[in-house]
Amino acid sequence: MLITIDNVLSKDEVKQFRHHLDAAEWNDGTKTAGTLARNVKRNAQIDDNSEVAISLGNHILRSLGNNPLFVSAALPRKIYPPKFNRYADGGTYGTHVDSAIMQIPGTNLSLRTDLSATLFLAEPDEYEGGELEIETEFGVQAVKLEAGNMVLYPSSSLHRVMPVTDGARVASFFWIESLVRDEGERAMLFDLDQTIQKLTPAIAANDPRLLSLTGVYHNLLRRWTIT
Repeated sequence: MLITIDNVLSKDEVKQFRHHLDAAEWNDGTKTAGTLARNVKRNAQIDDNSEVAISLGNHILRSLGNNPLFVSAALPRKIYPPKFNRYADGGTYGTHVDSAIMQIPGTNLSLRTDLSATLFLAEPDEYEGGELEIETEFGVQAVKLEAGNMVLYPSSSLHRVMPVTDGARVASFFWIESLVRDEGERAMLFDLDQTIQKLTPAIAANDPRLLSLTGVYHNLLRRWTIT
């Protein structure tokens, strides 16, 4: 399930993010890559422990906590602190799959990567290339969104960032461990929740049909949630 979420950040928020990010110190991204990924990764990243990365990452997490579409789609249990990358001058990230288990920095906790997220922080006309290509059961999906918008997709997917031939592609990326591990179950819950939300304005709150659907949703969530 590949889902785009608009306006995670407003244009004003993106402008403030870019003010801080453009002035930040960027490091060679291969330093944080795994053994295989190191051979196909060419980008720059901000130190995860820097004040700007922590501050902006926390802002993203607060925004997502208030975003009903994100909560419905991800059913988040844990979220890896957002990271920031920049692609320019031919920068690219070849085909790879994200690690299944990641250690959450500064803690003894680990996170199972069920979902991957990319929040775009540069407008599409600011750079050439840089599409995020995700291999899905329906073929390759190329994603290049407006600044402030985000794509959510299964971490099990092979994906890549195409070379940036002009300008700079700036983004935040992170991973989510969901309360519902199985992708198919999570997709069914999302479809059911979205149907309930669409029906709610048109049906009385005590309508038996709406109550029944809501009951089915929560009973399935109760059955499938990992605690």
